[in-house]
Amino acid sequence: MSDTLEHLHDVLEQRRQANPDDSYVAALHHKGLNKILEKVGEEATETLLAAKDAEHGGETQRQALINETADLWFHSLVMLSHLDLDHHQVLDELARRFGISGHDEKAAR
Repeated sequence: MSDTLEHLHDVLEQRRQANPDDSYVAALHHKGLNKILEKVGEEATETLLAAKDAEHGGETQRQALINETADLWFHSLVMLSHLDLDHHQVLDELARRFGISGHDEKAAR
């Protein structure tokens, strides 16, 4: 998985500087943070709805949830890139939380 994230990170960085007419990622960056956040919100909603369907659904509904989650992660990575952040920082934060009770971690914020 880490290789996939690394490759995607590299592609997102390259396409960030591409022509907005030729690249979806470049077009999102060109339209600005609000457009990117709109896409993250849209994908989050679609992921939630797909999860509800997958709870009692079959393989088709479960695959739809995987697809929507991939869209959400992708657009979240675009958002991080736009803000000059990347997945390494998210992974570092997740690693930091290992061994800490979720209740304790939340209370410390």
